[in-house]
Amino acid sequence: MDKKFHTNLIVSSSPHIVTDADTTRLMGTVILALCPALIASCYIFGIRVLVLAIVGMLGCVAFEAFYNAITHKKQTVGDLSAALTGLLLALNLPSNFPIWQELCGCAFAILVVKSLFGGLGKNFANPAIAGRIFLFISFASNMSTWPTTRLDATDAVTGATPLAVFGETGAMETSIKDLFLGFTGGACGEVCALALLIGGIFLIIRKVISPIIPCAFIGTVFIIGCISSGSLTGGLFHIFAGGVMLGAFFMATDYVTTPKLPLGQLVFGIGCGLITMAIRLLGSYPEGVSFSILLMNLCVPLMNRLSYKFYCSDAAKKFGGK
Repeated sequence: MDKKFHTNLIVSSSPHIVTDADTTRLMGTVILALCPALIASCYIFGIRVLVLAIVGMLGCVAFEAFYNAITHKKQTVGDLSAALTGLLLALNLPSNFPIWQELCGCAFAILVVKSLFGGLGKNFANPAIAGRIFLFISFASNMSTWPTTRLDATDAVTGATPLAVFGETGAMETSIKDLFLGFTGGACGEVCALALLIGGIFLIIRKVISPIIPCAFIGTVFIIGCISSGSLTGGLFHIFAGGVMLGAFFMATDYVTTPKLPLGQLVFGIGCGLITMAIRLLGSYPEGVSFSILLMNLCVPLMNRLSYKFYCSDAAKKFGGK
């Protein structure tokens, strides 16, 4: 039998759709979408941001390669998922964060959260989020010391973030323009809302992410911010200050740790927004994005199950219960 004809008779399980989209290309696209935020952060805080980004990416890749080597598993560093984790972790840090502590976060994110649970596709939470929370718990002082920007006219070395000021006094002292352009203190990659918006829209246009989770997350934060402050300015303050934009577009949309169906994604995004604002308005810690995404990650299996049941029951009704 002709070899070409024989291969055409091979039967495999679904899906049978062939596309040029693979893990490496998707991860590379997300890394590309983060470049505006990285460039803006380097302009705002200086070249050390680039050092943190490079160390984070190389550190995560090295830890994944090491784990695969000692466990005799196929090397997976080429899929760029570890590199993306390192970049996201770096963008969640203050620009003066110690390098050795950053590497501790890389090790926890890759070895504990990702590799020990089976690698990409099996982790229970977003590794970058878990790594950030690990660093916050382990090195609280350094994770809450925020350098002033290079554009700051004062002689101060460090300063409070807009959310820290809001948490202490209830005042929204930073202008919406400065928050949108990033001329304020905070984590490296979260300060420039404009750069994050550009990257997020790019991912949506390329259909790398669905707009459901970002819109539900940001929309919930905006509505609660408007209600709590009694003004549109309050809503804009809460979506531009802190990590809402970074979390909504780049971490709450992780394929592995978010719901698969639209209904679950909507609930996930709303839940992230509700928990974020509950921590900001009622808690003692000024920021709640990382904790909200981690808590909602843990609820994903339940949301997937309920979503499947809802769609199955809805389909049964449409087809007469058959």
